[in-house]
Amino acid sequence: MYPSCIGVCSMALHSPLRAFPALKRVAGWRNHRLQPKRCMNRDITDALSAVAGADNISTSSAVLEQHGKDESYHGCKPPDIVVWPQNVEQVSRLAAICWANDLPIIPFGTSTGLEGGVAALKGGVCFDLTKMDKIVKLNAVDFDVTVEPGVTRKSLNNYLRGSGLWFPVDPGADASLCGMAATSASGTNAVRYGTMRENVMNMEVVLADGRIMYTAGAQRRTRKTSAGYNLTNLFVGSEGTLGIITKTTLRLHGIPESMVSAVCTFPTVQAAVDCTVQVLQYGIPIARIEFLDDVMMDACNKFSKLNYAVSSTLFLEFHGTEKSLAEQIQVTDEIMKANRGSDYIWAKDQEARDKLWQARHNAWYAARALRPGCKAYSTDVCVPLSKLPEIIVATKDDLIQSKLTGPIVGHVGDGNFHCLMTMDPRDKDEERRVKEFTDRLARRALAMDGTCTGEHGIGLGKRHLLTEEIGAVGMEVMRGIKAALDPKQIMNPGKVV
Repeated sequence: MYPSCIGVCSMALHSPLRAFPALKRVAGWRNHRLQPKRCMNRDITDALSAVAGADNISTSSAVLEQHGKDESYHGCKPPDIVVWPQNVEQVSRLAAICWANDLPIIPFGTSTGLEGGVAALKGGVCFDLTKMDKIVKLNAVDFDVTVEPGVTRKSLNNYLRGSGLWFPVDPGADASLCGMAATSASGTNAVRYGTMRENVMNMEVVLADGRIMYTAGAQRRTRKTSAGYNLTNLFVGSEGTLGIITKTTLRLHGIPESMVSAVCTFPTVQAAVDCTVQVLQYGIPIARIEFLDDVMMDACNKFSKLNYAVSSTLFLEFHGTEKSLAEQIQVTDEIMKANRGSDYIWAKDQEARDKLWQARHNAWYAARALRPGCKAYSTDVCVPLSKLPEIIVATKDDLIQSKLTGPIVGHVGDGNFHCLMTMDPRDKDEERRVKEFTDRLARRALAMDGTCTGEHGIGLGKRHLLTEEIGAVGMEVMRGIKAALDPKQIMNPGKVV
């Protein structure tokens, strides 16, 4: 009934170490890198179909193209086949088939990434996890929830309505929560609630050979632990290169009693960013503080049909009790005035706050609309707060001198900002200047004790920068970890390391 590789793969699943000699015979396994087989023969296709069902695999060119690209400027690199597993057991068996046949595995969620993380550089099998969309267990009393990879940020918060809880990590896009864990995403609320790294408590992961592991132990969901190595944070930010995340247990937070949002404009970039640093230095527990420069505000006005002042602008949000908010707003107002802030707009009810934040949420699309038909790329450096004014001012000057279009928007409350670069794909000189600019920006951040990526990940385009950031010894350790967990180098090859 099953092709011969299935019997071997089944043995690998239940007793992977004892099965390795058999895997060596079938797949030509060795301890060093393999060049995965590009062709997808009928036996392998039948084997995948036997596990997931014929309706859950596809080799249609349109489907393959759809699964070979994310929101980044990187070109499409389609897989050889797409498979939709329904549960972790299927993921495990499918991974074992790929392991036995040296086939690359590319995990796929909502395709909202910005660094080419889903590109199938060597072909292989794309694991589309969107049909695994169960909210497995909500523990409201303990403020945690376990979800499968098809559950998105918005769908979880819709499910939590009425519970008094929410999941606040908000990267903007309605990304899958396991995908957010894989890229260590964050977003507008990170200044108060942290990034995915601080909000993931445990993960169920399928390793390259099909084994299933739990990063903190099966069913564990404690708020802290000192038990051995921190495997959970090893997989947060691993971008599908170490294993396939099939469940994640997340911290939840109580919905604040009250929320108030504000917009304030400033005469210069320096004044706006200085205000940000001072608000944080004062210890105000602000939930969001976002910066948009004049170019970005102009783009947002045109795209969303708004009429904000075209100037350096801060978007702020406060969470807490009525009494605590009054004090936060009063102190922040004084700091903004001291930095020549003006044109205040305040909003308290949900509808008014949503309208006020519309410009920020649509910034990516507004930037792209500045030059229809152009490609877009978002940088995402992050620096210590004390360096933030210096790097943003220097970046603005660099953009002007380089004659490039790159509106600036950022989660400045945690030192992270983006230049939303637009470029004409037919203009090779502009493409070169954009590449040179983004490298300069990243190295400027590294020189200021920062990072080349605050939340988007390394993906395809930043591997050389990761080497500069981590150093030779750090990269050697990372490659050693990769080799230990994925000796055949089949997990999302060509990314990160």
